[in-house]
Amino acid sequence: MGDSEGLSALMHSNLLEIFGERDAARRHEAIRRTYSEDIAFTDPEGTVHGYDAVNKQAQKVLDKSPETFAFAPDGPLYVLGAARAALPWAFGPVSGPAVARGLDIATIADGRITSVLTLLAPNA
Repeated sequence: MGDSEGLSALMHSNLLEIFGERDAARRHEAIRRTYSEDIAFTDPEGTVHGYDAVNKQAQKVLDKSPETFAFAPDGPLYVLGAARAALPWAFGPVSGPAVARGLDIATIADGRITSVLTLLAPNA
């Protein structure tokens, strides 16, 4: 797998298999496969560290949204060598317009994401 393929797989896992996964067991498996143990996740609410804390953040997002809402990539993957990647996303009803848009920027080491910074668009 080439560098961009590996980065793409990690970024899509972060978006779809972790923050977009409503099944706790599948999300937990994806967290362990995608992130380093000391993962740092930062969004407008602050920074959390570790598998359990990121899992709680993902669950909180999903708990606040209707079950018909889903995350979807919203543009190309951006890369900086093998250590950084960014993926724009949209969130909203599967069959309707996005209610939120953002950008996840990740740092990668040893084939896993070590940090994620989530930026939100001001008016999706």
